[in-house]
Amino acid sequence: MEGDDETSGSMIDEIYANGDGGDNNRTRKPIFSGDQLDIEVYASLYTGRTKIMRLLFLADRCAEKNNTTMQLDALRIAHDEIKKGENTQLFREVVQKIDGRLGPDYDMDVAWAENVDRRAEQKKEKLENELNAYRTNLIKESIRMGYNDFGDFYYSHGQLGDAFKSYARTRDYCTTSKHIIHMCMSAILVSIEMGQFTHVTSYVGKAEQAPESLDLITVAKLRCAAGLANLEAKKYKLAARKFLEIGSELGSHYNEVIASQDVATYGGLCALATFDRSELKSKVIDNINFRNFLELVPEVRELVNDFYSSHYASCLEYLGNLKANLLLDIHLHDHVETLYDQIRHKALIQYTHPFVSVDLNMMANAFKTSVTGLEKELEALITDNQIQARIDSHNKILYARHADQRNATFQRVLETGRVFDRNVRDMLLRSNLIKHEHNLRASRKL
Repeated sequence: MEGDDETSGSMIDEIYANGDGGDNNRTRKPIFSGDQLDIEVYASLYTGRTKIMRLLFLADRCAEKNNTTMQLDALRIAHDEIKKGENTQLFREVVQKIDGRLGPDYDMDVAWAENVDRRAEQKKEKLENELNAYRTNLIKESIRMGYNDFGDFYYSHGQLGDAFKSYARTRDYCTTSKHIIHMCMSAILVSIEMGQFTHVTSYVGKAEQAPESLDLITVAKLRCAAGLANLEAKKYKLAARKFLEIGSELGSHYNEVIASQDVATYGGLCALATFDRSELKSKVIDNINFRNFLELVPEVRELVNDFYSSHYASCLEYLGNLKANLLLDIHLHDHVETLYDQIRHKALIQYTHPFVSVDLNMMANAFKTSVTGLEKELEALITDNQIQARIDSHNKILYARHADQRNATFQRVLETGRVFDRNVRDMLLRSNLIKHEHNLRASRKL
């Protein structure tokens, strides 16, 4: 493997560290094993409806993989959580999915469901009467609170569309910026649950128009929501920036939507996929606030550090171990393959960039792949013009198509000479004009 003139010895050592050549005694960080997700611990990170929906999503994915044990654990916890609330429709769906596999305690509780539905009808009638009275009296604050109560009622019963409409109607009765922010946060919560991320972006923008009324926790929540919206829209760089801006004040204040561990995972992966080396250093590794989030997910912290340090074998091993659990995440699962491909492509490009030639056998060893598979990956990157190189398939060497340094230097020298010659001529002309007292003066107007 041959380096450019400016390639330092440390870079050579770095490349050896990626394969088995050279420094075999380098102390390696322990690789976290891809252990099966602890559903009890996972569920404890969240509250409210998102806890239930994440568990049901996890159960569906486990059913696809024929992992009955994890599926039933998720359904059991979801069942217990639903019975704390008032969503009888969701309760019936979960009981149907359990299908008697967890014993009589998890069969359909008809009495509980009918009792909840009966109380819901009574409460709805009461809310309607109160709201009608508020409308008659034309008291804006009371009307606003009435619509809010209706939104909360519909949300707790799983009627998300009606909840969103009720929250949105409060806008006409908001009299302070704090009222508007409360309306926006309620609409954002329901929109995330419905998967309507265009609404999320819209209401985040509305809330940010009143910065004087935003406290640090609300700002952190808005950045979480914006990050999720950008993630869903596959705007990974924008998503990374939003997640990286979240302050430690978030804590557990937004567990009805997202956990701090998710901020680290989503932000770290999006940053790895889209940030260049300098951004990764300044905005992720040296970001004190985000470092606190990374400490909650050591695997993500280590893979970010390994990627920046060009320890690609270790980095890719972390990614491989994380993949199974990431595919169980309700927001991230659709993006895992894309993000992983982008991260791997960046690693390949970053590996080859400093060198004139690269031994494909050594590179394949660093990336834990076959030479044939590596050639195909490099061919795709070369065709896409992301790597300026050509492959010697016979000798298994990648040759970089660097510009002709000698010719470039010669052209720079010629240009410098032309500039110098022009400057000298200008100075001689000026000195001669001064010598002969030939000054150009504006003619006086008569």
